[in-house]
Amino acid sequence: MSYRKLGRNSGARRAMFKSLLSALFKYERIETTETRAKELRKFAEKVVTLAKRGDLSARRLAINLVADVDVVHKIFEEIPAKYAERAGGYTRILKLTPRRGDAAPMALIELV
Repeated sequence: MSYRKLGRNSGARRAMFKSLLSALFKYERIETTETRAKELRKFAEKVVTLAKRGDLSARRLAINLVADVDVVHKIFEEIPAKYAERAGGYTRILKLTPRRGDAAPMALIELV
């Protein structure tokens, strides 16, 4: 399975995605660069699938992926009812205008 390194070592990359995941599930939409959003989608889909499973093992795996325990509690309370009949595709990525400082392509990632 390939992945984007995003110019970071593995620990920094893991920490970045933990914080991005907790922000995504806390606010249900975040604005980030397009490559980060595309990579974040993989983790978000896994967390929603774990929430739909709903057992203790799935909750512990989700805590490893998401930085905030309160956000994990919110995920396991609200997400399974919201996506019960949906088989996949829980996130949406919308392209935005480039960032002003460095013209990086920006995107809005949100829960469907």
